[in-house]
Amino acid sequence: MQTEKLIHALSNGLVGTGVRVVALGIDIVHIPRIEESLRSFGERFEDRMFTPAEAAYARAVPQQRAERLAARFAAKEAAIKALSLSEVGVDWREIEVLRNEDGSCGLALHGKALEAMRNAGGARALVCLSHDGDYAAAVVAVASDTAEQGGVQESAA
Repeated sequence: MQTEKLIHALSNGLVGTGVRVVALGIDIVHIPRIEESLRSFGERFEDRMFTPAEAAYARAVPQQRAERLAARFAAKEAAIKALSLSEVGVDWREIEVLRNEDGSCGLALHGKALEAMRNAGGARALVCLSHDGDYAAAVVAVASDTAEQGGVQESAA
């Protein structure tokens, strides 16, 4: 399986760090699709798909609203793929893209998404967002803080 080979290669690159990639997901979103959803459904779309913090960040620069929401939507889809949640039924707001002080993004998982990460042996989820032209993309890597299988460590919330 190609995904398993990629995860193995990524984890081998982290040898000696105590970190192991246990799951990986990627998604791409056509930004005009998000623009259409905003036109059709307005705030109902935002309220259903995004946390208040995510929506506020997108609204902070109106001309980039759809672009910012598309990147966050891609991150949510990538997390769902990484954690095999497509058949489980997870609330979109249980997967939240955070904006760090240095401008980078982080991923906070709640509820079923957090449970799935822990069950996969993950301790944290890493996210990378990008957008160019009409597309936004995201990659999510679920990492264990131990080099051994199933090494989940509890963290203070």
